[in-house]
Amino acid sequence: MGKHGLATNAAHEFPLDTIVTLSANAPALVSDDTPSPASVSTGSQPAMRHPEVAPAGMFSSLRSRNFRIFVTGQVGSQIGGWTQRIAQDWLVLTITGSAAVVGVTIALQFLPTLLFGVVGGLAADRFPKRTIMMCTQSVLGLCALAMAALCLTDYVELWQILTLAFVGGTAAAFDNPTRQSFVHEMVGPAELRNGVSINSAVFNLGALIGPAVSALLITTLGIGWSFMVNAASFALVLLSLAAIRPLELHLTTALPRGKHQLRTTLTEIRSHPTLLWSVTLAGICALFTSNFAVSLTAYAKHFQMGPTGYGLLTSALALGSLGGALLIARRPATRLRNLIELAGALALAQLLTSIAPGPVTLAIALLVLGACTPPFGVSANATVQLAAADGMRGRIMGVYMLVVMGAAAIGGPIIGTLDELFGAGTALLVGAAVIGAAAVTIGLRLANVTNTPVQPILRSHALRVLDWLPDGNR
Repeated sequence: MGKHGLATNAAHEFPLDTIVTLSANAPALVSDDTPSPASVSTGSQPAMRHPEVAPAGMFSSLRSRNFRIFVTGQVGSQIGGWTQRIAQDWLVLTITGSAAVVGVTIALQFLPTLLFGVVGGLAADRFPKRTIMMCTQSVLGLCALAMAALCLTDYVELWQILTLAFVGGTAAAFDNPTRQSFVHEMVGPAELRNGVSINSAVFNLGALIGPAVSALLITTLGIGWSFMVNAASFALVLLSLAAIRPLELHLTTALPRGKHQLRTTLTEIRSHPTLLWSVTLAGICALFTSNFAVSLTAYAKHFQMGPTGYGLLTSALALGSLGGALLIARRPATRLRNLIELAGALALAQLLTSIAPGPVTLAIALLVLGACTPPFGVSANATVQLAAADGMRGRIMGVYMLVVMGAAAIGGPIIGTLDELFGAGTALLVGAAVIGAAAVTIGLRLANVTNTPVQPILRSHALRVLDWLPDGNR
């Protein structure tokens, strides 16, 4: 449930460079090393931002013992979490027959972030992050165990599913900003981008394996065992957190109590261009990319594919996402212009998926869509974390998760209603239009502010596309 983040990834789990330039031959778009009015985290200490260092390899962040242990726990956790996610969506669809209600259920998992997300970020700055996560993961494990008991005893009803979704979402409102900033404490600023990429890859590995496990359990043993597998996975998470060595963490000074700390966070984001535009674009994309499961349930119903087919569609999306997460881990520092380009690629991939005429072409399109999703999410996440001051990272990630998961909460019912009224894939088409328009608008706005010529950039992209075409089609 809530431990997926954006999906986390998601996912959905969403990382850019702190110095943003257009290219080696173009003027700077935004320079993030310019001090901002709110660059003081506590009122007495100067904010510290760290330049991003390109990672040495695809798995360079795993050199950290603490992060290796954390990732090991997350592998089992994400497989279990996705096993439950598929079972929960299919259970709601079976009980109600409505994709819109599936969207409402997902929205209830994200809704608490609207209410408590910023407070969760404040808690992450004030208290030990590992302690917070052990508490939140315990609550999420108990929610999964309760769902397993209800299903195995045949006492499950819709109101119980909705209630546990909200309780789990409340725990996730504190868990998500803490977990995001805890990656920084485990690997340090130099490996943050790679660490977030590995975290995203683990999330998508779970999304690849979990649906297949869930489909097998649903068809053989019963849907309750999917929830039981997830409940058991939390034991691995808690063991991994207990094994982390506090002395090896890149700890920052705990935030003391004070006035206007949340207001200062909003002022910091508004005055820092990279934070402002990254959070804005991430929220717009999350509105349509955090609820792919809703559209996939509509597709499974439309093509009469059953739970096995639904699991296969989800696995196709996850396989592409896993590839995208691993590819982005190899890339050096990304610039703000690249983040806008990644949003444009995401919009194009959603457009192609929305017009897929059958299950086979849909699965192929989902591979492409999956490959385009993590690069944007990873880049946006790392951009925000690296641009944030040390003493404000938890609060800024709280606002980031508030925007991203709040958009997901709003998007769930919207996407479910669009698919219900106008057919499977309609929400993907609308999402492609909105994300594409946002990328163009933000790109043109930044180009206008910095007097950056747009035509040479577009010409460069056009030539890059032509290089992929056969000679006869140019």
